[in-house]
Amino acid sequence: MTTQVIVLNGGSSAGKSSIVRHLQAVLPQPWLAIGGVDSLIEAMPRSMRTSDAGIELASDGGVTVGPEFLMLQAAWMEGMAAMVRAGARVIIDDVLLGGAASQQRWQRVLGGLDVLWVGVKCDSAVAAERERARGDRVPGMAVAQAEVVHEGVVYDLVVDTTRTESLVCAKTIAGHVRQSGERFRSPR
Repeated sequence: MTTQVIVLNGGSSAGKSSIVRHLQAVLPQPWLAIGGVDSLIEAMPRSMRTSDAGIELASDGGVTVGPEFLMLQAAWMEGMAAMVRAGARVIIDDVLLGGAASQQRWQRVLGGLDVLWVGVKCDSAVAAERERARGDRVPGMAVAQAEVVHEGVVYDLVVDTTRTESLVCAKTIAGHVRQSGERFRSPR
């Protein structure tokens, strides 16, 4: 079976988005890139970004989610799975804040599909420096998420962006996908 979904899980500023862009360049067929939680938050009404029912980002980088957020997230996940079942290949860039429990939710939604689970790790100090340089994240989020997102999560492959370029990580991931029947190409 050919890989249909690649799930990248890592904390804020770990380098997932850069890896996704490189994966799209090196994989031979078109892959849609979808941010699991980031795209969902952008799609939600602004009022849900600061409510007990939605999602709250604390000043220390902590994240709290409420019941309405969880309901919308479940629908969002089902939508991504439907795209794959309709024939699209999808790379999901996510932050599994609930660790193993978050992965189990994805596993239920993606049941029957060939999924490559990839952990994207980065030293928390390096991720925190990237976070400061970006300037568009809540300070402390990278450190708060660096380890917790990996707790109990089972991966097919782990890459570490602390000292490894995102292109190299993408080629490593593509090499793993290739084992499922795809070849990768060099980026232009």
